[in-house]
Amino acid sequence: MINPKINDAMMNRCNIVLFAISLLFSSSLIAGTIDVTKRGAKGDGVTDNTIIIQKAVDECSKKGGGTVLIPSGSYLIRPIELKSNVNLHLDFGTLLLGSTRLSDYDNAFPFKDGSMNQSSGLLFARGQKNISITGFGTIDGQGGNKTFQFGNDADGGPKRPKIIYFVECKGIVVTDVTLRNSAYWVQHYEKCEDVTIRGLKVFSHCNYNNDGLDIDAKNATISDCYIDVEDDAICFKSDHPEFCENITVTNCVTASNCNAIKFGTASHGGYRNIAVSNCVVRRAAEDNIRHWSKQLEHISADVTVISGVAIEMVDGGIIDGITVSNISMRDVQTPIFIRLGDRHRTYRKEGGGLKNINISNIVATAESLIACSITGVETSYVENVSINNVQISYPGGGTSDMVSKPVPEMTKSYPENRMFGNTLPAAGFYVRHARNVRFNNVRFDAMKPDVRPLFFLDDVVGAELNQCKGAAPADAKFIRTVHSSGIVADGKYLDK
Repeated sequence: MINPKINDAMMNRCNIVLFAISLLFSSSLIAGTIDVTKRGAKGDGVTDNTIIIQKAVDECSKKGGGTVLIPSGSYLIRPIELKSNVNLHLDFGTLLLGSTRLSDYDNAFPFKDGSMNQSSGLLFARGQKNISITGFGTIDGQGGNKTFQFGNDADGGPKRPKIIYFVECKGIVVTDVTLRNSAYWVQHYEKCEDVTIRGLKVFSHCNYNNDGLDIDAKNATISDCYIDVEDDAICFKSDHPEFCENITVTNCVTASNCNAIKFGTASHGGYRNIAVSNCVVRRAAEDNIRHWSKQLEHISADVTVISGVAIEMVDGGIIDGITVSNISMRDVQTPIFIRLGDRHRTYRKEGGGLKNINISNIVATAESLIACSITGVETSYVENVSINNVQISYPGGGTSDMVSKPVPEMTKSYPENRMFGNTLPAAGFYVRHARNVRFNNVRFDAMKPDVRPLFFLDDVVGAELNQCKGAAPADAKFIRTVHSSGIVADGKYLDK
């Protein structure tokens, strides 16, 4: 039988050891977290907290990593440079306010190779590893301030700062925060790898070029985000020879006064192996700049998205292997816009390519007479595009003069749904300079009679249409072909 006194003594020793271990563990956690208010930061909305927060970031990184904690409050900051192995955590109720002095951003972080970054970011990093921004706080770029109101890209737009700008970083996690009121793009991940973006709430309608999320990266996941912005909502970029590739986007709500889900226009290297699924596209909550219904004819709603899905290659790169599925769209001018142009040949002398696109399970309500389009140029064809299980409602009202109106080539023009005009000769899909295009179970419902053919194929080599339907008046053709061959509709060759 064990002596109770000995047993009690052993238990006491165990408790002491466990307490010591827990104390040591707790101390290490505390040492790994720096509360900036304990270092003198003031969340009063007027005190400049930049130096205190930057020192906390530098200290955490130097010690091998840790968390910089910003408790509830409003903190005014100038640009902060994040460092490797540092988590910037914003508590619920935390508000970071970006400086509204343009001079604070001018060359705030010159690149070590001597080059100047085109634009700065309120939160910036280059060449860092394992960096994260987490928590349920908010970052306000204060982009609506008059300091930043000097026009579109062509008028010096890139001088305006982004909220988040990470370059050549690896191991990025950005979750749960709210990003609002950027002076330029809201967030930009350039030449980055291993990126996780989840649960963001993005709202920015205060300036030109207010893209919600611009990504030029490899191996990335984007999910569960709500993005409501003045410019493109989710925009894939390719400014360098390397591909933007191996990316998934899922479970996102996108609202935009420009394009909701867009590939391009910076399309110099290309896009490869990217899947977008289970997303919603709708009108933006505000329309402070575009006002498309006042600028363009035949727009049937006050506020509209330009294109629900825009896949654009015009700068000499390659698009290969894009899948878009399970998308619900409303308030869009054009549900699907696919364009291969020849604006630049930055890295490939032979020009760009666009192939192997699969779009399926789309339900869309369109608000214009600018039909969906798939177009290449005379020297470069779009290849291998499949459109499956798509249902599109559109205003109708197309006339015979729209069918006969020539469609310009616009080979070197900026790609946009309206680049060929405010109408197209097709009510459903206009396809030109393309090879091997397939449409399966595609339905169109017009609100008013429309005499345009549902499909207009010009210089198309190989097209297959199966179970495609649409209510059309008696004098409207289902399909019209010009200079095309190998066109099959429900098993019958149309050119024989």
